[in-house]
Amino acid sequence: MHTSRRQFLAQTAACSAAASLTAFPLPGGTASADERSAELCGANESSKKENGMLIIDTHQHLWNLDQLRLPWLKGAPEVLRHHFGPKEYAQAVAGLNVKAIYMEVDVDSGDHDKEADYVVGLARGGKDHTIAATIGGRPASADFEKYVARHLAGGFVKGVRQVLHNPESPRGVCLEPDFVRGVTALGKQGLSFDLCMRPGELLDGLKLSEKCPDTRFVVDHCGNADPKAFDKKLAGDAKPEHEVDPWRRDMEALSKRPNVICKISGIVARAPSGWKPEHLAPIVNHCLDSFGPDRVVFGGDWPVCLLGSPLRDWIEALRQIVSNRSEADQKKLWSENAKKFYRLA
Repeated sequence: MHTSRRQFLAQTAACSAAASLTAFPLPGGTASADERSAELCGANESSKKENGMLIIDTHQHLWNLDQLRLPWLKGAPEVLRHHFGPKEYAQAVAGLNVKAIYMEVDVDSGDHDKEADYVVGLARGGKDHTIAATIGGRPASADFEKYVARHLAGGFVKGVRQVLHNPESPRGVCLEPDFVRGVTALGKQGLSFDLCMRPGELLDGLKLSEKCPDTRFVVDHCGNADPKAFDKKLAGDAKPEHEVDPWRRDMEALSKRPNVICKISGIVARAPSGWKPEHLAPIVNHCLDSFGPDRVVFGGDWPVCLLGSPLRDWIEALRQIVSNRSEADQKKLWSENAKKFYRLA
């Protein structure tokens, strides 16, 4: 039985926000002082350029535990059981040129309106990094269309998500007629639906995208791929969430759907202590190669990413992984595709 993302969070209480990449040394340990100085100057110039490049983080979580109920947090690691607001996010991306699209945080269904009102207010205010939102919702509910319509004023809401790997969401629930009806309605409103599901159920997402051809879909977290599945040494005694080949085949199948894109996000939260960029590269590269440069977007998954590393380290690791791709394709990943997909000004 595959472990859900929420169950995974509960099982990783030993993880720490301090988990981080080791420093990346400059090459050439025997260089002269002048050569080393030149290397450092070059690295600094490169860093300035990268830090100035626009990043659109399509997966920003925020939560205030005094205002919203997040049932899943009760069993989550201590590092996540705190307030995470715009101020904390600003600290996490300090020095970077970042705009963010809020991603719903699986609140109690009774708090959906409150959550949507809060994040739309942030985007409308224009004082924080948040410029748009994917709100939470239950597509199968009778009042789903009315609920979504209440929050469309201003154009800040771009899509909806219901997490599909919770225990209360059994396999196949997204293919039930009422669920399909709700997701179909999103397409009519020009909104997207995020597929956040167990790796072994990705083909359910494929079938849903076929049943709703006029709705745009985003596969979250590289299909919830587990880095431990790709490196036995990294996994140690831990059992990976899935096997490699079925995940590869299912992601390739999803990539053939013209109404589906992939979010490069989430995988660092599953990575054990000691991970390096090369441990994440097989997942990232398979997604980039399968979906192509025009149908991938970046997601930070902060603060959940703290289970594996600070957000800044995830960004730097991804920069290393994609550094051999063209500058144009890198810009598409970091911001250009998000602008188009989410119809941002």
